[in-house]
Amino acid sequence: MSASRSEITDAPGAGGREPGPPGADLLAALLDGMDAALCAFDAAGVVTHWNREAERILGWSAREAVGRRGFAGWAVRSADAAEVQGRLMAAMDAPGRQVHEFALLRKDGGRVLVRTQSARVLGADGKPAGVYCAFSEVHTQIDLERSIALSEALFDEASWGVVLVDVDLRPAVVNGEAARALGAGRTSALGRPLGELLEQGVEELEGALHHVLAEGAPRGLVDLWVAVASADGREQRRCWRSGFVRLASPLAEEPVPLGVGWLFHDVTDAKLAEQEANRLRFRSSQLHRAGRAASECEDPLEAATAYLDFALAGFADHALLDVTEGGGAGSGGSEGGGERLVRAVASPAGGPGPAAGVAGGGLPVRYAAGHPALQAVERLGSVRASVGTEGTPGEWAERRQWPEDAAHALCTVLRSRGRTVGVLTFLRGAARPAFERPDAVYAESVAVLTASALDLAQSTGD
Repeated sequence: MSASRSEITDAPGAGGREPGPPGADLLAALLDGMDAALCAFDAAGVVTHWNREAERILGWSAREAVGRRGFAGWAVRSADAAEVQGRLMAAMDAPGRQVHEFALLRKDGGRVLVRTQSARVLGADGKPAGVYCAFSEVHTQIDLERSIALSEALFDEASWGVVLVDVDLRPAVVNGEAARALGAGRTSALGRPLGELLEQGVEELEGALHHVLAEGAPRGLVDLWVAVASADGREQRRCWRSGFVRLASPLAEEPVPLGVGWLFHDVTDAKLAEQEANRLRFRSSQLHRAGRAASECEDPLEAATAYLDFALAGFADHALLDVTEGGGAGSGGSEGGGERLVRAVASPAGGPGPAAGVAGGGLPVRYAAGHPALQAVERLGSVRASVGTEGTPGEWAERRQWPEDAAHALCTVLRSRGRTVGVLTFLRGAARPAFERPDAVYAESVAVLTASALDLAQSTGD
């Protein structure tokens, strides 16, 4: 330790007066460049090393510190000096590191609580020759420990998915929750393009990541709809409420992006419930508005048409109204049963617009057996149909005498006073989803109002 002392204290910046031997400058530079404060003692307890971080924390320079015996009288209170020196020098007799917390004195008289790590230094003969001690302010150490603890908790126990994405937009670290959401392992997801992990929504996610890298994180959370492949190979559409933070190196003079921290939480059920509530409110409002409009119509058929117009908004692309004519009005109805379906009202086939009566009406529609409209009459309920694998949408629609862009259909029977008075058909294009059971319930609500108006029109006409 004595030789080391002469090398360090003679080096520039370490308190020396004469140039030291070769390597002293490098050793002094290494010590002064450390982030932690460092001091060392020889076997007699004399300070042999003191770097700039120690000077920053306590205010004592290397020239003032090196050569002093222990901390007594300058860096620690006299009452505590013996205990502090004894605990530090005890490291000479114990292998490994020892951690202690001490209250040291600054040069200006203030006190600072430090956490120390001390260990013995062995000489050339293998015997303890002194002690080195690295220390830092306790609050700085606690901040570091909190940061490390937070990182470990996020990647081990967090209920949110956490992914660290590098500047090439590839996952670098993935926690357990994120791995489960992505349907991949924590290690198998690393380094893979996001397009291999997500079936849909990759463009939106990558756009958000590019924005964060270039301009910083957005102010609020972002809801991203994505699709991931399930274990059975089917796509599952999910909504992930996402937050982003840009990661920059704390060691660089200028902020250098290291990537993006992406935190997300699955809110699919809440979003679907919210969408369904909004849909129900809108449809209820449309039915209310349709009733108000129909009440002002003198012609009952015009009132039935008003119900169709309001029902179409946000629900379907086309609407067709076929009324029954001919042999009787029993509980069922089909062409085989003596009743005929005649097209009365249709929305424009070429684009959006109000429904209107069919010019030259009166001729029965030539529906083939098994047509969804005839099935609805036979079942006295609703029938849903989609193109599926039955050729192209145009061919499928043409065979059923529907507009050529139709890909999904919902037919519901019109009943009034125990009689079938017609069939109401709603059609959607291929870009929209197929009709589901809640859609059929809404269509049946529209059908009740339409059937009453249509029954009145037929009674008036008779």
